[in-house]
Amino acid sequence: MSPSMQAPRSALSHPTWAPARKDMVGTSLGSSRLWFTVAEGIVTEVYYPRVDIPQIRDLGFIIADDQGFWVELRRLGNYEINLPKPYIPAVEVIHRHARFTFILKICPSQRRDVLLLHYQLQGDTQNLRPYVLLSARLGGDAKNNQAFVAEHNGHRVLWANQGPFGLALMASSETDEVTWGRCSVGCLEQSDGWQDFNRHGRMIWQYDSAGPGAVTLMGELSSQATLALGFGSSMEAAATLAMSSLNEDFSSVWNAQCRVWEEWYKSCNCNVSDLSRDLQQKLALSSMVLKVHEDRTYCGATVASLAVPWGENNHNRGGYHLVWCRDLAETAGAMIAMGAVEDARNVLRYLIATQQADGHWLQNQWLGGASFWQGIQLDEAAFPVLLASALRDRGELGGISCKDMVRRALGFIAREGPVTGQDRWEEDSGVNTFTLAVAIAALVEGSIFLDEEARGFALQLADSWNARLEEWTFVADTSLARKLKVSGYYIRITPEDALVHEGAQSEHVLIKNRACDPNLPANEQIATDFLQLVRYGLRKADDTCILDSLKIIDQKLKTDTPSGPVWHRYNGDGYGEHEDGSAFDGSGRGRGWPLLTGERGHYALLSGNDPLPYLEAMAAMTGVGGLIPEQVWDSEPVPEHHLNPGKPSDSAMPLVWAHSEFIKLCYSRILGYPVDRPVATWKRYQGIRPEITHELWGPRYLPRHIRSGNTFTIALRAPARVHWGINSWHDAQDIDTRDTGLGVYVAELPVVGLKPGDTIQFTFYWLDQEKWESTDYEVLIAE
Repeated sequence: MSPSMQAPRSALSHPTWAPARKDMVGTSLGSSRLWFTVAEGIVTEVYYPRVDIPQIRDLGFIIADDQGFWVELRRLGNYEINLPKPYIPAVEVIHRHARFTFILKICPSQRRDVLLLHYQLQGDTQNLRPYVLLSARLGGDAKNNQAFVAEHNGHRVLWANQGPFGLALMASSETDEVTWGRCSVGCLEQSDGWQDFNRHGRMIWQYDSAGPGAVTLMGELSSQATLALGFGSSMEAAATLAMSSLNEDFSSVWNAQCRVWEEWYKSCNCNVSDLSRDLQQKLALSSMVLKVHEDRTYCGATVASLAVPWGENNHNRGGYHLVWCRDLAETAGAMIAMGAVEDARNVLRYLIATQQADGHWLQNQWLGGASFWQGIQLDEAAFPVLLASALRDRGELGGISCKDMVRRALGFIAREGPVTGQDRWEEDSGVNTFTLAVAIAALVEGSIFLDEEARGFALQLADSWNARLEEWTFVADTSLARKLKVSGYYIRITPEDALVHEGAQSEHVLIKNRACDPNLPANEQIATDFLQLVRYGLRKADDTCILDSLKIIDQKLKTDTPSGPVWHRYNGDGYGEHEDGSAFDGSGRGRGWPLLTGERGHYALLSGNDPLPYLEAMAAMTGVGGLIPEQVWDSEPVPEHHLNPGKPSDSAMPLVWAHSEFIKLCYSRILGYPVDRPVATWKRYQGIRPEITHELWGPRYLPRHIRSGNTFTIALRAPARVHWGINSWHDAQDIDTRDTGLGVYVAELPVVGLKPGDTIQFTFYWLDQEKWESTDYEVLIAE
């Protein structure tokens, strides 16, 4: 075939991402701006120049004899993963076959945007040859990539480009053997290298240009060489970096990676002496996972995972390589625990920079601050406040001005709470125990940063919400409670209507990610979220409401796997593989989350028990490289999908939040209490529900009755004149609101002397709009 040919394009290609079940992730600690992942024993997504921009789908190998025998390594499935030490992301992969052993070492350059791969084919090297296959996704785009086989400054290079990005794949042999043999580029599903082997049993095609589209690159190689995958602002720039790296001995690059990560690890407090060797190694690996997911350009930004969940069935440009404020703040808490305080300080700086004008944070975002999804979650407005407080409590806040951030965040919480637009699982709106626990803690912790007027209102609001937790989120004497023989339980989420009228807890709440909604009312949906009430000191571990709810989730959400116990997020969850093991495709069935095993371990600690079994369970749920997944399979084995009970599913792995929880639980076990427990919140409540002597009406909670003898405060989102009277508008009078400094305006009505059965009527004249409220409101004085 002529070497000067354009590869045929596919009329209908379906480019997807690599498997999300990663074996390992890595990066350098130098000036290089490159992150790599490994799955199925080959290189998968590589990110450059930011941790949120994937540039390839995968880079793997075929071993063939040019006589009809060929094996793709990622499909062989017989390999092992080795690291020099658990905290050093320099990866050795050994693939074994009856005819050969293929040893692959993967290591990034410290100073160049280059990933180096040193390989050695052993065994039948007289007849077998390795072939490298690279699937480009420059800029995360699968539609507009172009690829070429070319010579550059006298060297063979496989090139690809798209927009502002270019990549170059080059090779160098340590012997006199010619490194490159035949080369070709192609288009996915039509003229790519895998299709060539699949149709012909050997390499036939030698196209020298391909695209635009989802392009692939393939080259025949010598039995031993070093490959350099370089990235730059052009193909020439990428080739210059790749060739420069090939002129550096691979062993020196490998040793440099080991040295800088060794120095970093020594700077952290990652040694927990009373853990087993396996758990100590998992702790060290977890600390490395956190560090790997940090960005270079946006210091302090950490993505949720270098994975696209169910990537082989997913063509979406957004995966988990985005910033979630909640995940980031949880990760910063683990950084503090392991002594990486400056990293946590950088997280706070980044969060301050990306806070929205009204005080909240985006549901998730690209590193530069552009939104991806559009939801709003109340806990994501609260977590940055808790981070600022945690650093302040440790005397590590110096030089970071966060009073304005805290004021705006608490203002958003005060105006919008106790309702959240989405719960922490990003699915439904309403009142949720986890969200409310974080919001209450933020009001208490953040109050220290506020002026006197705002501080008083923040604490009053926190006390009010804390006292009403059960009123809003606990149900009793339901059919489920009677069936499971408990008095009641905390529900997954209470519809917002519960704040304005009774009976809302029996309203239907949609369960997303299900092909068919199970049509469960709110009071029949349960979740593990209430454990946060104990973790943050709002309720005691032996509170009867907590204990009854614990019985419910253990019977309905817990699965005992060979690795240990694991919990589902809530009953009816659809976010996970289907029953037959096929990938989540917008619907499915939720699986167990190791993260929740860690949260349960924190509850065990607060109950006076050793959380060691939960640490051991999380450690056992890891993949071949020791990474903790988002979810584990918890049904019967499905061999065709490589799904085994207690082992990773095809959801994201690693999940940085899960590694953070593992780290926290290790250190919490030493302390005897949660390492991320908010100090001021614990001191204020110590697990005891506060007595309320001050009734709040608004901005979202509109009670229809208040207790006699309590003071009564109306809280509004704008300045107003409150027109009010008692018992059908008798003694009507006016009072102006005052500004709390949090975007909430309050007026106290002198009604302490009213008796049970009396009523209060009121309405508002909005001062900024110069118009009357269209509704009259009434509150009953009750016993």
